[in-house]
Amino acid sequence: MVLDKETGEKSSANNPLEQFVLLAKGAKGAAVVELAKQMLDAPGVYVFGELLDMPNVKDLENGSQKNIYELLQIFAHGTYKDYLQKQDTLPSLTESQRKKLQHLTIVSLAKKMNCIPYSLLLEEIDIKNVRALEDLIIDAIYADIIRGKLDQKNSCLEVDFAIGRDFREDNLVEMICTLEAWHNSCESVLSEVESQITRANAEKSKVMNHRAQIEHDIVELKKNFKSQADDMDDITQTERLPSNSDKCKKTSKLPKMSRVSGKFWPRSDFARK
Repeated sequence: MVLDKETGEKSSANNPLEQFVLLAKGAKGAAVVELAKQMLDAPGVYVFGELLDMPNVKDLENGSQKNIYELLQIFAHGTYKDYLQKQDTLPSLTESQRKKLQHLTIVSLAKKMNCIPYSLLLEEIDIKNVRALEDLIIDAIYADIIRGKLDQKNSCLEVDFAIGRDFREDNLVEMICTLEAWHNSCESVLSEVESQITRANAEKSKVMNHRAQIEHDIVELKKNFKSQADDMDDITQTERLPSNSDKCKKTSKLPKMSRVSGKFWPRSDFARK
């Protein structure tokens, strides 16, 4: 939905589907049939559920224009192969309608597999040669119906994205099961992530405690080394100081003196005299 620049009101100028839905509200009978055909031809319109839900369109199912209603159903939910199986009772397709239904068939296949073999595409779209198939796929990529690339080496279409299609009410159960499976998968992944976080936090705490213990041991070792160094300094200084016994020894080496006639003579000289 787009806002009109002048009035600020919602505008449907860039939404072709909404234009058709607005026109269909007041259409009846043959006007509804003509509008449905135009919608099938219109570029950029790939969903038809809103039109099919309208009461005046549903009335076609039980009238003389039942075939138009069935054709809308195929464009909304079916494939080109579904059309071929009923083409005898359905209106003929224009070239633009044919190409659109073939594109929608590729979208349906893309919902089931990411890599679609050429062989399957050729069968589902009823195209006889690969060149025409690749041209059709390129048109779909340019129309932004799908996004992907052609793998010519492996003869397949690799799909990265595909638009959504209308779904039937009987597909609702399948959708619910798919969503429940996705939810359970998310819960499982979340549980595993939380478990990994818990283990990571425990490992981090263990590493931090180990680091703190190492730092404490380093501090204690530094204290011990400092204490031992101080003790060695004390011992060295003590060994360098002369002891009293050394002083006595040095004194004892002096010659002994004797006093004779008021003079001091060495005892050895006195003895010789």
